[in-house]
Amino acid sequence: MLVKRNDPPPLREGSAAKRTAIVRAALEVFVREGYARASVDAIAAGSGISKRTIYDYFGDKEQLFLSTLQATMDAHTAAFRELLDRTLGQVSDIESALTLFGREFATEIARSAERVAVMRLTIAEASHFPVLLERASSNSSVQRALADRLAELAEQGLLDVPDPMEAAEFLGILVTGRVNNRSWYGAVQLDDAEIARLVAGGVRIFLRAYRP
Repeated sequence: MLVKRNDPPPLREGSAAKRTAIVRAALEVFVREGYARASVDAIAAGSGISKRTIYDYFGDKEQLFLSTLQATMDAHTAAFRELLDRTLGQVSDIESALTLFGREFATEIARSAERVAVMRLTIAEASHFPVLLERASSNSSVQRALADRLAELAEQGLLDVPDPMEAAEFLGILVTGRVNNRSWYGAVQLDDAEIARLVAGGVRIFLRAYRP
């Protein structure tokens, strides 16, 4: 197949370690400066990788920005799956298990500076990058993972969830919603006891709806 003269060169996959270093540096710069003020020069300096290599890997600043946010969200999804395995893997007492899950999940959201920064960055840039909103609405991997786990618990007779995706959405809201509101999405520090109290209330409401 002939390549047109004005076609951009194909991107390099390159070294996984270098891509990770670039993404980490890019996230720091984009969070600090915003998209418009961020420079690839600063990202190159922060990653220790040449500007030419960054362009070879990502093409341009826009694709670097979108790729950085996607890679960060993918990492958060992987961490969430580990959280599910740790808290809802082997369950005998459903209330205790859901409370442990909710407490760890809400604490991570409330105290993760990176999660808060990524959320604020996404909101700030969404009007310029509509694809961010499309991804947010279509990226249900976290909700799907939780829904699958709730469905497994239902098969064990521990829950009654006719619609696992809906149940997963409700559980997520109930265990994180008040924590997010009270902490102003991480701006105000909540102690462990306050998070535990808020989560326990959410779990009780969830079980009133979904306990067999």
